[in-house]
Amino acid sequence: MGILKRAISADASAVAMAVDTTDIVSQIEKIHKTSAVTTAALGRLTTAASMMGYALKNKDDSVTIRLDGKGPSGVLIAVSDYKGNVKSYISNPVVELPLNKHGKLDVAGAVGRDGTLSVIKDLGLKEPYSGTIPLVSGEIAEDIASYFATSEQVPTVCGLGVLVNPDLSVNVAGGYIVQLLPFATEEVISTIERNVNSLSSVTQMMSAGITMEELALKLLDGLDPNILDESEVQYKCDCSRDRVSKALISLGANELEQMASEQDKTEVQCHFCNKKYTFTPTEIRKLKNK
Repeated sequence: MGILKRAISADASAVAMAVDTTDIVSQIEKIHKTSAVTTAALGRLTTAASMMGYALKNKDDSVTIRLDGKGPSGVLIAVSDYKGNVKSYISNPVVELPLNKHGKLDVAGAVGRDGTLSVIKDLGLKEPYSGTIPLVSGEIAEDIASYFATSEQVPTVCGLGVLVNPDLSVNVAGGYIVQLLPFATEEVISTIERNVNSLSSVTQMMSAGITMEELALKLLDGLDPNILDESEVQYKCDCSRDRVSKALISLGANELEQMASEQDKTEVQCHFCNKKYTFTPTEIRKLKNK
């Protein structure tokens, strides 16, 4: 279980979120059996999704982030509900690359830099809101900030970090997002810039023991901030036999009849949690008639 804290400046012109996703990213590594660099990449994207999901208003709202950078890790997907609970998937979970020029895991090399970041928000409307931008760096935090600036016209600073142990377990993982509202003054902007520039990396701060409340308040230091709210967040897949059945029904009667005729059993595996659902030919034919 992770913890997410949200703080607001006294004049309500700036909001900061900070989240500890160490447990979540540990779960990602266990489920998807990721290598070190893909744990870092998918962990960063999932951390961003958790914060973006928590910013949604209604209980049935969700956000999906899809990153396709044309790199060896393939497509990365992270989904969050309005509480910041997340699930995620990566096409190629095992990628081995040399460290980058800074001696860090080469996340941009794994995900690629020549592609797109898409954000789909399901807000219960007729059509989901969708925005797509070209990748800025492939390091993910900069790409998330660029998405907000380009698609939503919200000035945003994002920091994300995942520290992986030599045995591939997750040491710490987390991130922050700071956003300005249109009426933020130049003084507020300058204060936040100073605060962000004074920070060390997310993983360094977390390794040193900073709490998410301290980090959220630190981001708005000098603006008389208060903690607005908080949430416990977790890796949470909402797959079910009923959902899988509906997905099978959508294939159409002919496809289902072919499945029932050619296979002793039909097995469907959830990409997000690896749970398997098995259907007999009789069960498949029942779905065909629905």
